[in-house]
Amino acid sequence: MMFSRVEIYSAEAKKREKSARFLGVLKNRREKRHVEHESPDRNLKIHETIRMQMQISEATDTLIRRRLTQFTSGKPCGEDVDVPQLSLALLTGILRTDFPSEKSYIHWKNRQANILEELLSSDHNKNRKQMIGASLAKIRNPEEWDLKMSPSERSDFLLVIRQVALAFSSMPGRFGIEGETYYWTTGYHLNIRLYEKILCSIFDILEESQIIEEAEEVLELIKLTWSMLGITQKLHHALFAWVLFQQFVAAEDMALLDYALREVEKVLSGEVCDDREVAYTNSLTCSTFSNGHEIRLSLLQSIFLSISSWCDSKLQDYHLHFSQKKLFFERVVAMGLSAGNEVFVPQINTEQFGGVGTSSELVTGKIRVYVEKSLDAACRRVTYSPSEYIKDTIHPLVTLANELNLIVEEDLSIFSPVLSQWYHECAMISAKKLHQFYGERLKPFLRDVTSLTVDVRKVLSATVALEAHLIKLHASVCKETESPSANGPAFDYFPIAEISRPIILDWIVAQHERILEWTARAFELEDWEPLSLQQKQAASAVEVFRIIEETVDQFFEFSLPMDITHLQALLSIIFHSLDAYLSKMSFQLVEKKSFYPSTPLTRYKETAFPIVKKKVVEHLVLDDEVHRQLDILATSKLCIRLNTYRYIQKQITVLEDGIRKSWEAITPCRIYGCSADMTPGTLGTSVDLNDESVTELFVATLDCIRDSACHAIKRTCDFLGAKIVFWDMRDSFLFNLYHGGVEGNRLDGLLPQFDSALNNVCRLIDETIRDLVVSSIYKASLEGFVWLLLDGGPSRAFSDTDISMIEEDLSVLEDLFVANGEGLPRSLVEEESKFVHQILSLFSLQTQSVIQMLMESSEHISVDTTSPRYAQRYLGDAQTLIRVLCHKKDREASKFLKRHYQLPPSSDYGETSSEDSSFHSPLLADIVKRSASFRWSDKSQSSFKFMKKKFQETTWDIKHVSWSK
Repeated sequence: MMFSRVEIYSAEAKKREKSARFLGVLKNRREKRHVEHESPDRNLKIHETIRMQMQISEATDTLIRRRLTQFTSGKPCGEDVDVPQLSLALLTGILRTDFPSEKSYIHWKNRQANILEELLSSDHNKNRKQMIGASLAKIRNPEEWDLKMSPSERSDFLLVIRQVALAFSSMPGRFGIEGETYYWTTGYHLNIRLYEKILCSIFDILEESQIIEEAEEVLELIKLTWSMLGITQKLHHALFAWVLFQQFVAAEDMALLDYALREVEKVLSGEVCDDREVAYTNSLTCSTFSNGHEIRLSLLQSIFLSISSWCDSKLQDYHLHFSQKKLFFERVVAMGLSAGNEVFVPQINTEQFGGVGTSSELVTGKIRVYVEKSLDAACRRVTYSPSEYIKDTIHPLVTLANELNLIVEEDLSIFSPVLSQWYHECAMISAKKLHQFYGERLKPFLRDVTSLTVDVRKVLSATVALEAHLIKLHASVCKETESPSANGPAFDYFPIAEISRPIILDWIVAQHERILEWTARAFELEDWEPLSLQQKQAASAVEVFRIIEETVDQFFEFSLPMDITHLQALLSIIFHSLDAYLSKMSFQLVEKKSFYPSTPLTRYKETAFPIVKKKVVEHLVLDDEVHRQLDILATSKLCIRLNTYRYIQKQITVLEDGIRKSWEAITPCRIYGCSADMTPGTLGTSVDLNDESVTELFVATLDCIRDSACHAIKRTCDFLGAKIVFWDMRDSFLFNLYHGGVEGNRLDGLLPQFDSALNNVCRLIDETIRDLVVSSIYKASLEGFVWLLLDGGPSRAFSDTDISMIEEDLSVLEDLFVANGEGLPRSLVEEESKFVHQILSLFSLQTQSVIQMLMESSEHISVDTTSPRYAQRYLGDAQTLIRVLCHKKDREASKFLKRHYQLPPSSDYGETSSEDSSFHSPLLADIVKRSASFRWSDKSQSSFKFMKKKFQETTWDIKHVSWSK
């Protein structure tokens, strides 16, 4: 800097002040930036930065600058000065007393002697070489140089060395480059080391991985040393790359690697030097050893080879060194290939990368070696020994598959995307190599597989997962290359599908037996009490679904290749298990007709009514088993059963959604298995082809369960409504309401019982089926009303006044179920009660009109069973009209029934009467036989024809005989 006349002076006080504050400025330089113009102050600041970065003390800096100032003051501007002259000038003007300690002085003096020896030792003149050696020995000897020799004697010794140095300095350069000196080539080892040391000053001494802010300005000043040290632009970029790379290796900061890569690219993309500079650069040689042979390299080759060798050593095990460092890895690959490809050394590269070829072939070869060697190293690290398996409960093949999966994931996310920039098929090499490595260890295990043990399941599952990842890795290259190898099979797939298919089916069969056993046990223990206040279903249903869901989870946790047969088997055991449970529930219900009263036809007789002296046979005699079942089927337990049916419907939907999602989540390879004729590109197309088959399976199984549950809800609701009305309230409703007269036995007295029954049901039943259950009770109540009107027996006969009161009671019943808008919809209530109102309207008709309707209905008896009916009865049928006449408190109706149907009056019907002996008319006896619960029989078509004939005969007699007399 001084010989280039760069202004670096300022007031001594100012310099010291800045030096004292320097460390603080250095620490905060990244938070505080200043834009300064070129000035002496700025030059001083840069000078101070360099001094601090090179760790030169302020005292030494002052001492050296003072001596160099004296030396340059006597030399003309522009005169060449080299390193030996600088060392000699310093040795001449600096004394021992200038240093704070003798140790530092001796260290500095020896360094100057070493520099001179390095630069002057190339002299081939033996005498001068010995003289220089003797002089340098004197300089190194502190006693003789500093104590015994006078200043004049020291000057004489240095004069001899100066003459030799000047002689060398005046020698012409070897290559004719401007500014070239003898020392460019003779002492280039020292020059290069000095330049490296100077370049290192750009690294922050407080944080070595960071470059100082003034780096560009420092580098501009460093250029002033080029003519003295023999540095060219290309050498500068190469040496700067080497310095940056070494710092990166030490600090592992990616920014340094980026800077180094940028400098390498400048070397490789720079303008072509002239022949003289090329010859000069090639003359700066280094040596290395390979296979016991010394190899001579140029300085640039040596630098690039050193960089490339380090990169190669890391990249040949990149799984170890660059895990989770994609950008880091990419930069190292780029650096390794750039440096290694530019400076190719056959003796070295032939051995490492398989031969000499074009640049692209060399890159391909290097990438392939990286992949193979790194995978070999990674596989060695994850391979377990038998002794390690003894200590570990996890099967070694499972552990190995999991470890290889991690390698595959790193290849997919980090390594393959980077390497494929230079070699597209690197992912295929990785996939095939890992597949082969694991397959060699898996094959002996598969030979011994006979059942689905815990180890077998885990190993097969881990194998399937690994192969799926390997297929994905192999397929990742297929989109980017048209290579023939990418279009064929990836590899010989593991035969997991063939091995697992039968043993999974065996497992499903075993689970079927287990679930049926647990279902039966849970049902036997069921007491039909709610699980909790919030969960009103039976505990057994929850247990059944828990077992089923546990089985489904285990099925899909296998993670093994499956086909439609496995899904069919799974759905089949679910269907049979739930169907068995539903069947057990339905089997406990008795037939609704069991508790319907049966009353023969009688006619009203005023003298015997309303007082009935004889006991009426009011209902069928039930056997003990039916009685026991009716006692078990209490209203509360029937409500829990209904809740359980509803719970099954809801859980079926949840279960189906879960199974569908789990099935769809299975990869194509796991559904159909991998075979040699399947390529990664075709694996995803097979699944969609079976969507229709899968849907059909769900319809044939789970939809059937839904339908069964729906049918069971309807049947149980009907049963519950009929039981409440015809069994629980039979005494108060059927046998007491309107018994012996309407006015004294109105519906008001029964409302508390109805209200209590409804409150009890609504408290227990699930909200989603509440209206359905209440509706069934309402329908049963209306059915009871019809029974009272048409089958009420000898104790009931209704006048027009009675019918008005009954209509009022019916309106009260409707209001009860509407419940001020909180119950059933009024439209539904009114729709359901239409038939009862129509029956009451028949009672309001004149007797002759009813008789005329009876005659007309007997002419149109048809086998058609689809006519509008209420509980299988309709207004126009003969049976309904006859029963209206029987319960009509009217002498004309009684007289008609006695003359034409021989029906006895109510007073003649006693406890010992039978249906067969109570009537003289064969037709009416047949009607009564077929009317156990006021319904037509659904027998063969011939019975309808027979009845039609009988009615027509009777009607003919009525038309031709006067019955009004």
